[in-house]
Amino acid sequence: MKPQLNPILYRVAAVALVGLIILCLVWELFVAPVRPGGSYLVLKVIPLLFPLRGVLKGNIYTLQWSSMLVLLYFMEGVTRVWSDPNPMSVMMAGIEIILSFIFYLCALFYLWPAKKAAKQRKKVTHQRDA
Repeated sequence: MKPQLNPILYRVAAVALVGLIILCLVWELFVAPVRPGGSYLVLKVIPLLFPLRGVLKGNIYTLQWSSMLVLLYFMEGVTRVWSDPNPMSVMMAGIEIILSFIFYLCALFYLWPAKKAAKQRKKVTHQRDA
C-alpha cells in the first residue's frame, strides 16, 4: 500500500527552504551583516544547499533529515531575536524563524502518511513472520 502524500506540503517546504537560503544570503551580505561589507557568517547557507535538490523532488529521506537540519536555523533565529542589538537583524531573524518553522511543519505533515504506512508494513511483516 503506497501512502497518499500531499504534494502541496513538499512544495511549500521547498519554497520555504529556497526562501531561507535567499534570506540568509541577503541578511548576511547586504541588510544586516555582522561586519560592514559582509562576513563569513554567510557560509551558514551552505548546509541548506545540500538538501535542496531532494526537497525540490519531494524525496522522503531528504525531507526527514533536512527537517532536523532546519531546526538549527530556527534556534539561530530565536537566539538572534533575543540578543541582537540591530533592529534590522532582529527582523531578519524573525523571518528566519517563520521560514524554518514553515519548512519543519510542512515536512512533518508531508512525511506523516509515509511513516504511518511504514509502521503498518512493519506490523504486517512482523505478524506474517510470527
